[in-house]
Amino acid sequence: MSHQTSLGTSVPQANCLDLWREKNDQLVRQAKVAQDAGLPLRRQQLAQDALEGLRGLLRSLQGLPAAVPVLHLELTVICNFITLRASLAQGFIEDQAQDIQQGLERVLETQEQLGPRLECGLKELWNSILHASSPLLELLPALHHLAGLQVALWLSTDCLGDLTLLLQTLNGSQSGASEDLLMLLKTWSPPAKKSDAPLTLQDARGLRDVLLTASAFRQGLQELITGNLHRALSNLHEAASGLCSRPVLVQVYTALGTCLRKMGNPQRALLYLVAALKGGSNSGPPLLEASRLYRQLGNTVAELESLELLVEALSITPSSEVPHLLIEVELLLPRPDPASPLHCGTQSQVKHLLASRCLQTERCLELLFRATPKDKEQGPPSNCEQGCTSNVALQQLRAAALISRGLEWVASGQDTKALQDFLLSVQVCPGNRDASFHLLQNLKRLDRRDEATALWRRLEAQTKLPQENATWSLPLYLETCLSWIRPPDHETLLGEFRTSLPEPCDL
Repeated sequence: MSHQTSLGTSVPQANCLDLWREKNDQLVRQAKVAQDAGLPLRRQQLAQDALEGLRGLLRSLQGLPAAVPVLHLELTVICNFITLRASLAQGFIEDQAQDIQQGLERVLETQEQLGPRLECGLKELWNSILHASSPLLELLPALHHLAGLQVALWLSTDCLGDLTLLLQTLNGSQSGASEDLLMLLKTWSPPAKKSDAPLTLQDARGLRDVLLTASAFRQGLQELITGNLHRALSNLHEAASGLCSRPVLVQVYTALGTCLRKMGNPQRALLYLVAALKGGSNSGPPLLEASRLYRQLGNTVAELESLELLVEALSITPSSEVPHLLIEVELLLPRPDPASPLHCGTQSQVKHLLASRCLQTERCLELLFRATPKDKEQGPPSNCEQGCTSNVALQQLRAAALISRGLEWVASGQDTKALQDFLLSVQVCPGNRDASFHLLQNLKRLDRRDEATALWRRLEAQTKLPQENATWSLPLYLETCLSWIRPPDHETLLGEFRTSLPEPCDL
């Protein structure tokens, strides 16, 4: 069987074309079966086999001189190959632009437009084909499908100027036509496929709907970042009504919550954030936005609870949905940058934010008493001396926070309130001598001599014990940070109290 053809005049035998078309259809069906495969490895293998099959079929088709009757099948195979490859790679790569360019050059070959045109870039190639004096009507469905993939590639790489010009050309717009991307996508009407056309993984109209949703979401996010809230709201509503998977819908609802919060509509914002939290496993962005909303409303308890949930959420690897073997909205979205409302940072950054908000709202004690040492979560340590370090450090920090608050009460002349904090500091960390000495001074100021004398006697007894039995060795950073609450001279204080006693008092 001869596969040779002359340029644009003869065609491979009909049964050969039928075989190639059947091969394309069989590979498309295989990819769709892979999508429904339960086992990930089985799915990956079936999809990869289908991709290699499409690659081989494309080589066979492009190994022959270009011919119009074959080009529809060839362009369809290119579209299927690019779609499957991008979905498996979860993004577009440079090679796919070369696949599109080779397909366009093959179309120009059939029109005998060789020479300098073949050295043009993609934009010039599209312009030459779509403005041809004798357009190839039989190729229009496949060309529009390929153009949709070109739009997807340019959208993912932010080539918005080239993208806009291509859509204007597809719509037959004249110079000075609208440059509104969403309007151009809505206006674009890809020709319907014929009933006997080769099978495709994703048709041009389905791809157009994905592009519309992705473009609306991207524009909405950009308008939100730049502060154009009314346009952001409109675009985000457009995205929410489009073809969104659950993970994308969570992002869209979070962005809507941010937009409405900034517009002064917290109740509607909260509704979207609740919907986002119900919609998927990636709860990080909506929880961070919820903390901002509660902070704006002055609900400190709810704000801190949201941040605590966010810390917990960031410690869990979110379960990801199995992506469809299609061009989906996720493939066309940029990674969130720090200015985006969808960027929630790392777990350590959120912990730092939570700690700073606790300090700003004077809830340091609440944070410390909720904290649990890691060695307690993991069970009893094999070496108690090493394992107790974090627990002891936490006790010391709790005591220090109570002493600090007690000293603030003392400075404002409220010794009775200070007494409660000093008593608590002794209870949470019984061996903390600093807490005991502050309590002793406070009892003396309140003239509670009997209690002060009993405490003094215990402290006197402790001074006779070896130092290692009375204190623990703390990390240097804690020694430094706790030094400011330490009374200047324990022995001097005990001596002053001893001389102030008129006579021994047994209790």
